[in-house]
Order: sequence, then C-alpha cells, then structure tokens
Amino acid sequence: MNPEIPAHLLPAECSQWMEAIGCAVTISDLEGRIIYMNQRARATYKAHGDLIGKNMMPCHSAASQALILRMLETGETHTYTVKKGGIRKLIFQSPWKKDGVIAGMVELSIPLPENMAHYDRDKA
Repeated sequence: MNPEIPAHLLPAECSQWMEAIGCAVTISDLEGRIIYMNQRARATYKAHGDLIGKNMMPCHSAASQALILRMLETGETHTYTVKKGGIRKLIFQSPWKKDGVIAGMVELSIPLPENMAHYDRDKA
C-alpha cells in the first residue's frame, strides 16, 4: 500500500487488486490531489514524475476541469475512448464515496484490443 494514502481511504485489500488488475487506476481526493496510482498508472505518467500528492487539475484543460467539477458535484460518470501511443483505451471516470458522500475521483484507463469482440445481449 502507498504510504501517502491514509489507511482509512484505501484498505490493503483494495491496493492488492488495484495493483493486480490489467489497467491503470488513479484516485484523487475531493480537492483534486492524487492520493493513489497503481503501477500501471505510474508507468503511464512517469514522464511527469511522482504525481502522488499533486493536484490533477492543472494538468487538464479548462473544459476538462469543468467536467471534473461537475462530476464531483453531481456524482455523474464520464466514459470515453482514446488512442494514444498506438494503444486504444477505454477511460472511465467516476466520483467515489466515503460514508455516502463524494470524496474524490477515480479513473480507470483500460487498454482495448484492436479486434475487441462485441456481444449484443439484447438479441436472442
């Protein structure tokens, strides 16, 4: 577990699966300060140095900052795809809650295979 993360925010069981999962996981607090990045997330952003404890807002455009603030206010999520460095990814961003109250943001950056299968479960 990252020593910078207060134990009450990230139990050891969470850290274990977040390190083992096949995607980048980044978690921030309500003020936008990054409190956790798994190894994949740290590798993705290694050119920017150690981001734990730094505010994520200056790294985003004004439009993205407004979107983040709206998600923190309303609890809505944001999902999109992006291609960077030749890798397609699904980005899922969502507020996380502590005791039922929004406490920050979590972002999952999931690599997508070029020939990803799609199943329409609405069809019989």
